[in-house]
Amino acid sequence: MQVQLSHPSRSINVKGPKRAKDLLRELNLVVEAHLVIRGDELVTEDEMLLDQDQIEIRPVISGG
Repeated sequence: MQVQLSHPSRSINVKGPKRAKDLLRELNLVVEAHLVIRGDELVTEDEMLLDQDQIEIRPVISGG
């Protein structure tokens, strides 16, 4: 699958299928601190990601 990361901005290929939380762990990212987006949809951590998917990973940003 094609994975686009925001910070730092880069694009990588990752072999699927795998659950979203497993992808984050493989990339050494904290599951609770990142959003996984497939197309225009937010993906839950237990959803399966496939080889043909286009994935974007964004850090969660909070503020007041």
